Amino acid sequence: MKILICTPEYPPYYSSGIGNVVYYLKEQFERAGIKCITCSTMCSDIELCNGILAKRFAAFRFLYLPYFWYKARKYVKRNSAKYDLIWAHNPMPHFLKASPMKNELIITFHTILSYSLRYSKYPQFIASIVKKLEIESLKNIGDNAKIIVVSQKVGEELEEFGVDKEKIKYIPNGVDTNLFTPSGEKKMLRKKFGIPEEDLIILSLGKLKKQKQPSKLIAIFSKIKKELKNVTLVIAGRGELLDETKELVTQKKLKNVIFLGYVDEKDKPDLYACSDYYIMTSMYEGLPLTLLESMASGLPCIVSDIPNLRLVEVANCGIVVDFVDEEKAAQEIIGYLEQDNYRHAKNAREYAVKNLDWKIIAGRYLEEFEALYREVNPL
Repeated sequence: MKILICTPEYPPYYSSGIGNVVYYLKEQFERAGIKCITCSTMCSDIELCNGILAKRFAAFRFLYLPYFWYKARKYVKRNSAKYDLIWAHNPMPHFLKASPMKNELIITFHTILSYSLRYSKYPQFIASIVKKLEIESLKNIGDNAKIIVVSQKVGEELEEFGVDKEKIKYIPNGVDTNLFTPSGEKKMLRKKFGIPEEDLIILSLGKLKKQKQPSKLIAIFSKIKKELKNVTLVIAGRGELLDETKELVTQKKLKNVIFLGYVDEKDKPDLYACSDYYIMTSMYEGLPLTLLESMASGLPCIVSDIPNLRLVEVANCGIVVDFVDEEKAAQEIIGYLEQDNYRHAKNAREYAVKNLDWKIIAGRYLEEFEALYREVNPL
């Protein structure tokens, strides 16, 4: 089987969650003898966005994404016959609507764009327009296509758009459980990042943007610090709200907040391993890799009460918190931090190993690929 993977992100140049998912799955597929060709940025097998203009606006997602999917649509129209299967990650409406495929099509939705836009900095009318375009484009999907979602909630959102439930399959993202693992050398690893050796460390890792609510995180942590003195919040990542978040820390005169900025992929396993807890205050998520990496690293998790993060309840490896009431949320977290959460740490690691390792997730994808191929190409 020869697969063309169309993805707007691919490491190392322009990548976050989606690109990393593609990278790890491609690695597993090729070990199984499946030929995979990535069609993405200037770092992939087929570099669609390697011109001077593309490189300049790659940082502006609202420009880059439509341009990439326009280029991908043109490439697929010309070259689809070369491949047994086209696999698109979070395709935009104009790719789906204008590109009826003759060969098999797998679509992985990590999030729904119009829903994500509700929690972005952009005006809300843009989300409404995109939603209408998405609904119209999804009508174009034929019997030679199957949709995979990384969370049950994303599947429900697609059903609201009129997608046949039978076309949707849930397969979560995964994690390398050999790379992300607990460590008994926390103090030594903390020296590497300049983190207090004796404090309780709460880790937040990801882009600082509206959807993640970093200001909410700082407000709640300031309340936690009034009662717990030996706790440090470590924030890793960059984003449009980084400076604003730092200013808020200064205003509140918080001294136990450390900003690490961008952390290289090779250093992330050590950062998780030297932390004690993972926290995420997001308003909306697909299934973030940082959550799965934290679980594999044996960290009890403190997450928002939103559907796509309730994996924490399923795995019994942390607490789900309603962050709307900051005072109540802070008290709930304080009570949790004062407990012995060894069992939750153990559950997090065990669940990741048994259910989320990339080998397991890749196997589930391959089953879907092969089933679709058999349906469309009966003997």
